Amino acid sequence: MFVTPASFDSFGRQLTRDAAEQLARNWTTLLLNGLVLIVAGVLIFSIDWSVESLSTFIGALFIFEGFWVMLTAGIDNRAVNLLTGFLSIVAGIVIIAWPDPSLIVLGIFLGSWLIVVGTVSVAGAFAARNVVPDWWLLLLLGVSEVILGVLALADPGATLAAIITVGGIWAVAIGAMRIVLAFQLRNLPKQLDEAMSDRSSAGGQTAPTGA
Repeated sequence: MFVTPASFDSFGRQLTRDAAEQLARNWTTLLLNGLVLIVAGVLIFSIDWSVESLSTFIGALFIFEGFWVMLTAGIDNRAVNLLTGFLSIVAGIVIIAWPDPSLIVLGIFLGSWLIVVGTVSVAGAFAARNVVPDWWLLLLLGVSEVILGVLALADPGATLAAIITVGGIWAVAIGAMRIVLAFQLRNLPKQLDEAMSDRSSAGGQTAPTGA
């Protein structure tokens, strides 16, 4: 059986359509994740934390994010998602179980985790650039996480206020960006169908009639 250029193009379109549907199915979980992070960020800023209580709260966020990453399907490497989620859960458990965690311990865990999660988000953004019109939002999200992680690692012995600032900014900013991205993904298959229809119509209009 020969594969013509037309059938190959159709196969490529179907792969893109399948990827769009896979992403769109996750828009509600992404929306919920964003809302939870915003609430968490508000709590981080509004409560008078001790090092131990903040460590427990951030550890719980690690665990929440880990399960979310593992359960959310994407178009990038599924094995990477599972590994990242698992490491996030382990890190959360370690932080919660750590006897009398210091600011240095909390800063190192928070910074390292943000860099890892941010790097995965950046990789996912490039994987989705041919499917998601606003893939740069995911890229910006990942870059923001990496920057915050570097800031946390730059001075792991920083004050409690500095750790609260990094954690709070991350939760609110990333949560808001995920909510925006969720609504972008909701109508992704429809937008892709419209774009492909317009492309086909334009191709039919410009095709030569033949001599």
